[in-house]
Amino acid sequence: MTLKSPDFAQETERALNRSYVQPTAMQVEVRVFTGLVERLGTVRGINVISPGKRFTIDIGEAIQGVELGASIAVNGCCLTVISQQNTEVDFEAGEETLSRTNLGELKLGDRVNIERSLRLGDSLGGHLVTGHIDAIGRLQQRFDDGTWCKMWFQVPIALTRQMASKGSVSVDGVSLTLVDVDSDRFSVALIPHTLNVTTLGRLAVGQMVNIETDILAKYVERQMATTFPTSNSVV
Repeated sequence: MTLKSPDFAQETERALNRSYVQPTAMQVEVRVFTGLVERLGTVRGINVISPGKRFTIDIGEAIQGVELGASIAVNGCCLTVISQQNTEVDFEAGEETLSRTNLGELKLGDRVNIERSLRLGDSLGGHLVTGHIDAIGRLQQRFDDGTWCKMWFQVPIALTRQMASKGSVSVDGVSLTLVDVDSDRFSVALIPHTLNVTTLGRLAVGQMVNIETDILAKYVERQMATTFPTSNSVV
């Protein structure tokens, strides 16, 4: 048995600290979204480039400030601009993205929710959205009350463990407040403005939507699973 010196922990910590380089402002450029849709885009072109697809989307005035390599959320899914002309931009989506989102179901003329990314530290109007879709959900029920609406979405059980009433969720890139959360579904209440300026107003029962849970809930669940490994948390 080898005995370590009493200062072993301190020496190790000092060594780790020496190896760590504090990132500069130039190095840290985290791009995020807020779930506040800027406008509706229109799908103008779809080209199959096996195993993925290339989309051409007219994003209108949202083109302002967009450069090649920029990150834009399309129905909540973070995609990279690979070319642009006038108000149209091109994106590529691989097999993984198409299988985990509703982008593979898009057709010519379809409307999509568009949001340009912002730098972490800019004003956050909705909630922190990464653009990394967790799963596909389906509109299970829709209750219209005049110009207002309540919707129930069915999702995998693992996702509802990261949800709580009054918490946040992103549905097709729209930041919404959770009303009710059951074992495999949740509800949201939509105001007339949200229904008018996003794709959710046109959503029919049975249609698929992209779901992203709150990133803070993911970290809490991960920490709980690590601290209490016998719990029912999903890692």
